[in-house]
Amino acid sequence: MKKIYKLYPECKDYVWGGEKLKEKYGKRTGKTLCAESWELSFHKDGLTRLVNGKTLAESITEQELGEKAKRFPFFPVLNKFIDAKENLSVQVHPSDDYALTHENSFGKTEMWYIVEAEAGAGIYLGFKRDVSEAEYKQAIEDNRLTELLNFYEVKAGESYFIPSGTIHAIGKGCLIYEIQQNSNLTYRVYDYGRLGNDGKPRELHIDKALKVTDLHKFEPKTFDDGVLGESEYFTVKKMNVRGRCALNVNEDSFACYTCVKGAGELAGGAVCLGDSFFVPAGFGTLEATGNMELIETKI
Repeated sequence: MKKIYKLYPECKDYVWGGEKLKEKYGKRTGKTLCAESWELSFHKDGLTRLVNGKTLAESITEQELGEKAKRFPFFPVLNKFIDAKENLSVQVHPSDDYALTHENSFGKTEMWYIVEAEAGAGIYLGFKRDVSEAEYKQAIEDNRLTELLNFYEVKAGESYFIPSGTIHAIGKGCLIYEIQQNSNLTYRVYDYGRLGNDGKPRELHIDKALKVTDLHKFEPKTFDDGVLGESEYFTVKKMNVRGRCALNVNEDSFACYTCVKGAGELAGGAVCLGDSFFVPAGFGTLEATGNMELIETKI
């Protein structure tokens, strides 16, 4: 019989991070800051592990990933919590075409689910209007890039889809669950003059960013049928569990369930706030009980 795997994430102590993920969401790390916890990751920069210490990547079979995973050369998604105590850099991710040609990597389309937001917290997402490359470059040089960007004040329960090439930044006071392509490729454009953990300014990648940024006015994308975000690489939904709820995982794809609110049980096992679980493809029906919100990721 197939089993469900509880996931143990790799934590990152980036300079802008806070401690909410340790204090409230159950993340265990010896690092002072916990900026990110990589909940579902086959990426070499932060592999998800199981209770026995082995990585998820080495512990599951191709069959457990599901039929849809077979079309990809490697595991397609990476899920993480992000706790922004300070502003993240303004950045952009390249498309697959550019990244494969110049970086020997896939690009990065992603989506954000807002788990928590302090009063006035928000995100920068795309340009307010069409801009030229010259205008974009000059705004970077003049330290006024954010004047050209949309600022969305956010609240818990909202979601935002971010195609590759879209300039963006997470603002301080946001705690986000991110689902993205399996890539750690970021072109940092503006970083508020901040110093990294080594005491030096963090590297910028302006020349590359100029080549990959979509300069058109940003148009938010919405989805139907309860879908929060959908791409070639992932389909994301929110499951509201109030009492009992039947979930189904067929042979097409595995499912990852992460608890972003409340608590309960999944297939008879305890679920606490912040917990993530990998359910193999073909598991069939499983029961969720309690009072909680789960983010479901499938291919």
